[in-house]
Amino acid sequence: MVIQPFNKEKAKAELKNFRLQVPLVHCMTNEVAQELTANVLLAIGSSPAMIVASAEAGDFAKQADALLINVGTLYPKRDQAMQCAVKAACESGTPWVLDPVAVGILAYRTNFCQQLLLKRPNAIRGNASEIIALSGGLATNRGVESANSSESALDNAISLAQRTKSIVAVTGETDYVTDGKTTYAIEGGHILTTRVVATGCALSALVAAMLANTKNPLQATATACMVFSVAAKQAAATITCQGPGSFKIAFLDALYHIDQLIESK
Repeated sequence: MVIQPFNKEKAKAELKNFRLQVPLVHCMTNEVAQELTANVLLAIGSSPAMIVASAEAGDFAKQADALLINVGTLYPKRDQAMQCAVKAACESGTPWVLDPVAVGILAYRTNFCQQLLLKRPNAIRGNASEIIALSGGLATNRGVESANSSESALDNAISLAQRTKSIVAVTGETDYVTDGKTTYAIEGGHILTTRVVATGCALSALVAAMLANTKNPLQATATACMVFSVAAKQAAATITCQGPGSFKIAFLDALYHIDQLIESK
């Protein structure tokens, strides 16, 4: 297995393509993540929408440029709405991303995500424990946090990508993005991202945004991971960053200037 470093030239190409439109991303994400997710997408130059009712979700998924399904706060009505949105996305060709939050801990969400895998998400983004569990392995979780390293989940990510024909991103100290044949490694960002709620959820939304108008889903997904890594490092290095609160502000600012930051990387 050959792991390739993901370079800035590929990221620049994907960002250039991304700038050709302002992708509208239908975010069916958990309540905790909604505000940061919306702000991240706005900062990067995308347009977020949070449509969650079953009566609207399918219709809107067809209009959106991409769809995010995040199962963080899953309950029956949300379950039904997500199924409507995924069905519509598959019918209309809208790319969609699965974020299997805390899969492997509880049977309800695990079974739900296994059902969604049959619909072939364009990309799956999760931490190591989530990817291991989703692939059928035995993972170690601490609530929604992973107790496994991203490297330990690499084989699971590759097998999951091969089985589902999806791009799989397993994120952690090093991010790995694979289509089952080619695997990119992206150096992780900064520890402070783990001290701000919903950064992983927001990354999944950015993956969806990057997939909206790409001819290379693998590179687009890897670009989303690199964007987060570069922005996090920049945010942590700013003189105003004193902890999680100021990091969040600096992080959004860094995303706003990400083209220049990638260029100077």
